[in-house]
Amino acid sequence: MSRSVILLFIKKTMKFIFFGTSEFSVYVLEELKAHNILPRLIVSSPDKPKGRKLTITPPPTKIWAEKNNIPVYQPKSLRSFKKDGTPFEEPAKDYLKNFLNGEDWDLFLVASYGKIIPREVFDIPTHKTLNIHPSLLPKYRGASPIQAQILNDEKNAGVTIMQIDEGMDTGPIVVQKKIKFPSTKEIPDIPNRTELEKTLAIEGARLFAHILPEWLIGAIDPIMQNENLATECGKIEKADGEIDLKDDPYKNFLKIKAFEDWPGTYFYTERDNKKIRIIITDAKLKDNNLEILKVIPEGKKEMSYESFMRGQK
Repeated sequence: MSRSVILLFIKKTMKFIFFGTSEFSVYVLEELKAHNILPRLIVSSPDKPKGRKLTITPPPTKIWAEKNNIPVYQPKSLRSFKKDGTPFEEPAKDYLKNFLNGEDWDLFLVASYGKIIPREVFDIPTHKTLNIHPSLLPKYRGASPIQAQILNDEKNAGVTIMQIDEGMDTGPIVVQKKIKFPSTKEIPDIPNRTELEKTLAIEGARLFAHILPEWLIGAIDPIMQNENLATECGKIEKADGEIDLKDDPYKNFLKIKAFEDWPGTYFYTERDNKKIRIIITDAKLKDNNLEILKVIPEGKKEMSYESFMRGQK
């Protein structure tokens, strides 16, 4: 039986759940859809208040799921017990086990879910739980691997498919792919965070589709990560976006790229003895000099940096 026939059979019969919340997750889902691989259920984080008016807003994966007629499950936690030790009325593990009315799940796939998945959940499917992680593990474990790769000027960014365990991105590696960005200080061809996010998500989904038949027949032996090479990256805070215009221009340019939408990059200036925040919305690097092109001064609309500087005189 040819590989294409096996893959076609898998697509029609495989029963899997997708765990994901963010835009990264949606890019993965779209690419899987292009390969005719669709989950029976999507698990995402609950709706959250967003914006100045704190409007309750569904996560991107819920919107995608509803457009594609796929059921969505949004538990506050995947654990069986609350923080105070009392059990949830219907633990997530029971909901997931009962969803197929007695049938077993083949696989769970995770991509930017944002919550801890306990063993009682990730051990449910017959072929375990895989995770698409946007870095070349064991480097850049944690909450901000895409931004960290840009900030550290990685020449070999990449994506990893790993088997989930109880650690933070510590599970054995199934497959990896490098993606080269041949940037230098002289030729800064550096992707924005959203560009790199989309690229890694699509490549991760393609990798998953490619290795899926071998994984399901047990032909792949995951490789344990080398703990000596492990690095971690934490959650990004709003204060991380502040830059000092006196710092190295290339370093500042990397921050602008990495923090494109959150938290954004900004600097402070003073007027009438008052500290004013200036948000940078566009910039480029030329001859190793940072050229700021557009800004949003606090309380004003976007303008060219040239216009802003004229107003400072």
